[in-house]
Amino acid sequence: MNFHTPRKRFGQNFLHDPNIIRRIVQSIAPQTGQDLVEIGPGMGALTDALLLYADFLNVVELDRNLVDYLQKTYGDRANLKIHQADALKFDFCDLKKTKKLRIIGNLPYNISTPLLFHLMQQLDCIEDMVFMLQKEVVMRMAAHSGNKCYGRLSVMLQYYCQITPLFDVPRGAFKPAPKVESTIVSLRPHASPPVTADPEKMSNIVGSAFSQRRKTLRNSLKGLLSEQEIASVDIDPGLRAENLTLEDFAKLSLLL
Repeated sequence: MNFHTPRKRFGQNFLHDPNIIRRIVQSIAPQTGQDLVEIGPGMGALTDALLLYADFLNVVELDRNLVDYLQKTYGDRANLKIHQADALKFDFCDLKKTKKLRIIGNLPYNISTPLLFHLMQQLDCIEDMVFMLQKEVVMRMAAHSGNKCYGRLSVMLQYYCQITPLFDVPRGAFKPAPKVESTIVSLRPHASPPVTADPEKMSNIVGSAFSQRRKTLRNSLKGLLSEQEIASVDIDPGLRAENLTLEDFAKLSLLL
């Protein structure tokens, strides 16, 4: 298992702690008849455990060396299909059969945010997701108005999903040990959006507001909305982005 040197450009840190692996599988709780997808299986630590429970498991891995390893190690498993592909460009909905997908992964920290947004565009075929991410990223995902971690990632992911941090993972659970702490988080798509909004327009509003987060809305949203328009939905133009709730951003999106 030591043949592969972790590659920095792929953000590779391989999970090896059996207790953490067991807790992750317990959190996922795979059931008969479900189709599971693992992003970034690496050397198969979690893959090995999932195959004990999964009726069928698709894995998506970018690194050709690891794909070769996985094929040699698990190629004879009838309930596994290995896809050599970039998860940032992958159409996960192509994997859906009759039931929605359950997606799992130890996401590379260097692509975690764009990958999460990529998945948000494919929620029609996703039942839920359980990911290991940098703890700081999970804190941002789950943060609410007024919290210093609150930002674009918080607002947009909470529009699409219920975010539930599950448990932290120590650095020693990986080889090599990363420089950051990790957290397991669950994302469950909302049955219907929690607020009425145009998601594309809201993304523009949120992006502009938080790109200049120390500025007040009257300044950060200049060019998108006037001070009078902001005030028309009972939002103080003198507030900063961090003071607005998801509902507030939804109201502003409907003005565009």
